[in-house]
Amino acid sequence: MRKILNDEFISKLETLSFHMNSFMRGYFGGNHRTSAYGSTVEFADFREYTLGDDIRHIDWNLYSRFEKHFIKLFVDERQMFIQVYLDCSASMEKADSKKSEFALKTAASIGYLAVHNMDRLSYRLIQGDSAFDLSGTIIGKDNFFRTISLLEETEFKGEADLDKAITGQNDVGTNDGLTVIISDFLTDSNWKKAVDYLLYKKRQVMLIQVLAPDELKPLYTGRIRLVDSESSSPIDDKNMKMKITKADIKAYNEALKDFKEDMKNFCMARGVNFISISSDEKIEQLIFNKLAQVGTVT
Repeated sequence: MRKILNDEFISKLETLSFHMNSFMRGYFGGNHRTSAYGSTVEFADFREYTLGDDIRHIDWNLYSRFEKHFIKLFVDERQMFIQVYLDCSASMEKADSKKSEFALKTAASIGYLAVHNMDRLSYRLIQGDSAFDLSGTIIGKDNFFRTISLLEETEFKGEADLDKAITGQNDVGTNDGLTVIISDFLTDSNWKKAVDYLLYKKRQVMLIQVLAPDELKPLYTGRIRLVDSESSSPIDDKNMKMKITKADIKAYNEALKDFKEDMKNFCMARGVNFISISSDEKIEQLIFNKLAQVGTVT
């Protein structure tokens, strides 16, 4: 069984917190400050009293100075709903590069940040055209660690239709938190439609693309037989024999560059955070550097 979190790394995670869009409504009782005013003990501002306001919030010291009624406004803090969608297709399981292990560590790290910051959390495992809810809504660290033991047993197989799996969900929430999609996005499914659906639901969205070293810099040359990790059998039409030349490698690198650039431009146009990372990087590089660079953690 994989061990995707350890005590040393968890202690490092506890130094971070999520940065969420201030306009999100979320749930009462969390740590995220919103642009609205609420009922915490931390003072935010004054405004003039209007009929219907709670008279307990009137500042009588200001009344004695200005002979007008002003009420105190306090910081509003909310609990957000963090959803983590994990692509569990066979293309994410590359034993030589530990691609799936990196994806699982990413999911676990983001989840721990959520519960540490008193947020609600859910894991959705995508296989085929469905997103399986691993353990329902997770609140608190005890519940989180029980769920992590299940996450460590995740199998990566078959294909994953990000579009149907995500748009088919009827409980993604509305304007109440962050959705993270962890995948290589090397799919024929329309993942862009899934992102637009989440944005329609007013979710904050982040895409984390995990690629293996040989996907970023293939070293194949000569005559080889390519076997698609998502193929159903050795004679599947997805598999092929071919001779790879330097021109083929160049064409692949250019196509990958264009693909990543298209993802980046799509996300920038919609205010979606996008991170692409190699699975041979340390998980600390993603969590403490890349997430901070896009402003997701502080």
